[in-house]
Amino acid sequence: MKKEFVVKSIDSAPDGAPYVVVSLSSLKDLKEGTQTQQPPFGSPKVMGFSNMNDMMKDLNKMMSGMGGIGMQSGITQLKLEMHEYKELGLSVGDKVFLELSKAETLGV
Repeated sequence: MKKEFVVKSIDSAPDGAPYVVVSLSSLKDLKEGTQTQQPPFGSPKVMGFSNMNDMMKDLNKMMSGMGGIGMQSGITQLKLEMHEYKELGLSVGDKVFLELSKAETLGV
């Protein structure tokens, strides 16, 4: 299977490691205009709680909805090592293709 994407953003590794995170958006989504602009950490929410247990549950829900790596809807993210990134010479707005294939297994 081969899919076409557009490079939406290129970010350094959040942990300072020698790799970059490349965010891709489907060309189909961009043409249809279904992609909406989102703030970096999702929409702000006010959460109330009555005790510490409720606070911890709500905190986990809030953190999971913050749009971390791979969490934004409509976005495909790849982690590339620095030499791969430099070799590809990617920049925001470039069209790229991803090809997925299943490895053939022999035997059992």
